[in-house]
Amino acid sequence: MNRRRNALWLGLLAITLPLAAIAAPQGLQPEQLATMDRYSSPVLTPDGAKVIFAKRVVDPKTYKASTALYSKSSSGTGKATQITPAGWSVNSPAISADGKTLYFMSSKNGSSQVYSVPVGGGTPVALTALPLDVGGFAISPDGKKVAITMEAYADCSDDLKCTVDRNKTESERKTTGVVYDRMFVRHWDAWNEGKLNRIYVAPLTAPIKDAKMIGSSLKADTPSRPFGDLSEMAWSPDSSSIVVSARVADRDEPRSTNFDLYQIPADGSAAPRNLTAANKAWDTAPQFSKDGKTLYYRAMKRPGFEADRWQLMEMDLASGKTREIAPKWDRSAENTMLVDGGKSLLTVANDLGQNSLFKINIANNQVTPLISKGTVNNVAVAGNKMIYTMNSLQSGDQIFVSDLNGANAKAITPSASEILGNVKFGEAEQFTFKGWNNETVHGYVVKPWNYVEGQKYPVAFLIHGGPQGSFGNGWSYRWNPQTYAGQGYAVVMIDFHGSTGYGQAFTDSISQHWGDRPLEDLQKGWKAAQQKYSFLNGDKACALGASYGGYMVNWIAGNWNQPWKCLVSHDGVFDQRMMGYATEELWFTEWENGGSVINNAKNYEKFNPVNHTKNWKVPMLVIHGQLDYRIPVEQGLAAFTALQLQNVPSQFLYFPDENHWVLKPQNSIQWHNTVNSWLRNYIGSDSR
Repeated sequence: MNRRRNALWLGLLAITLPLAAIAAPQGLQPEQLATMDRYSSPVLTPDGAKVIFAKRVVDPKTYKASTALYSKSSSGTGKATQITPAGWSVNSPAISADGKTLYFMSSKNGSSQVYSVPVGGGTPVALTALPLDVGGFAISPDGKKVAITMEAYADCSDDLKCTVDRNKTESERKTTGVVYDRMFVRHWDAWNEGKLNRIYVAPLTAPIKDAKMIGSSLKADTPSRPFGDLSEMAWSPDSSSIVVSARVADRDEPRSTNFDLYQIPADGSAAPRNLTAANKAWDTAPQFSKDGKTLYYRAMKRPGFEADRWQLMEMDLASGKTREIAPKWDRSAENTMLVDGGKSLLTVANDLGQNSLFKINIANNQVTPLISKGTVNNVAVAGNKMIYTMNSLQSGDQIFVSDLNGANAKAITPSASEILGNVKFGEAEQFTFKGWNNETVHGYVVKPWNYVEGQKYPVAFLIHGGPQGSFGNGWSYRWNPQTYAGQGYAVVMIDFHGSTGYGQAFTDSISQHWGDRPLEDLQKGWKAAQQKYSFLNGDKACALGASYGGYMVNWIAGNWNQPWKCLVSHDGVFDQRMMGYATEELWFTEWENGGSVINNAKNYEKFNPVNHTKNWKVPMLVIHGQLDYRIPVEQGLAAFTALQLQNVPSQFLYFPDENHWVLKPQNSIQWHNTVNSWLRNYIGSDSR
């Protein structure tokens, strides 16, 4: 074909094919990660015929996000139909028991309220017109009532007027000083305003302009802060009561993980009844049996430990007698739901670098894996269908429909590759090696997007946070290994001792051992990865981490700095001793260090990065957000000062409007560009 005909042919091809189909391939870029469509919140109609889900889109010019709800046949055929109007930015879809009405929340009119719309589409109608923002809602099984969560001042009891009036008074106050008389003056990214999340109940008759608080004598956040949701609450089948998971908001709250299950009459006629007072650790996620006689829930055994194993529990409500379901299953259950007419539980759990779906027979404790690859969540069952979301190292969440046993799964939303047609993702592979105590440790290697056999590539060595967490087969919009693979780097990630999904003893092993056992795993994992994968260029490598990963980067800077050409520490602990005084959730530092900083100071100094700053030599980028109250910004500033005082090449990236995470799209792009520039400066780039 001559050049003229070739040019004509390419021009015609450009007219007939989508741009993504003919654009040159590339690796994942920060702008694409920040603006790509996201799918979430799937719910099934009661007959299992339709799936309702949320789709979030971002304007690539303004970076403004909006979310709408869509409906699609659970068969996977046909196009999705948009149900809610464009620009409403909705969330929390729920379907009525008869399958005719869709409820959701939106702040379209300036206040977060509940709306309804026919499942087939139509004009939304305001269900609530309350003077306070609605945080969440749950329709009663009989369809006659709705439970609503809203913030109220702790000393306000039944009516809304008390909080409305106090809000007005506070807004008109001329002074700004606030006096506190107990801890939790701030939590996660907000200062304590003296308010609690409370539960109100109202008749399900629009428009709801008033609601009655129930359980007002229980002074607690329901749902919990900062990440609690409606899985912490359950209506009884007869709609007469609600069971909630709550921790009393008293002086011990910052040092306690003692969440109990309380049963509250829906009409507010009696005080809450504590169902799990005997367990001084965490109880949550209540679910009633169909007859209302049995309560299923998740519980931990050890007070003060937020990463203890989640057990599955069964309680006879008449006697209060409890038993553990599948006690020999050494995994931590999450997001459970009853199936098989109440004979089985579905649950997801971290398992060997995956977040898998399991079915557990309640009577005989038999555990059956259903889906064992990727990261599964948001499971729901109706009719003969099961839906769930799944993501992986190759794609963000897709919504799948399958048979009740997970077979014949079909994706009804696109993968990242389908959304970003010209992006090529790096291939991932899991590997194992012998780590601390000669025990098996797992890790992942991700190839650069432009991998060519026989070439070597610079390496981004990522260290996960938690520390009881995992860099498993999942997708992230913050620390995503594909963004490094997209720059031409190979990626190495180690699930060191302390990681979840490998048995509770493995998870427990890091407590009071932050600086030795996981460091040994990282060192041995780095060596094992280089021996196994010849494309890793060990002479051009940078180590990066956030939260505990940031702590480990600070620890590495003084204790294992030889392999690294550069370091990146995001929201990392610099001074363990000051962390023990300045953080908000004190149970965490006290468990991890074997006591309070006052009574056990030597443990805080044992693995304290601040004591090894004289050995800091490797160039480091330090990142921190002003609204991070988990690991306060002074920790990042202090690390940067230690570097500057010793003339170690360093930069400090500061976000005045971000918390422990970087959430705003444009800030996320700046974060990635700054990190990528830092890496390019010290280990180059093979992204061409």
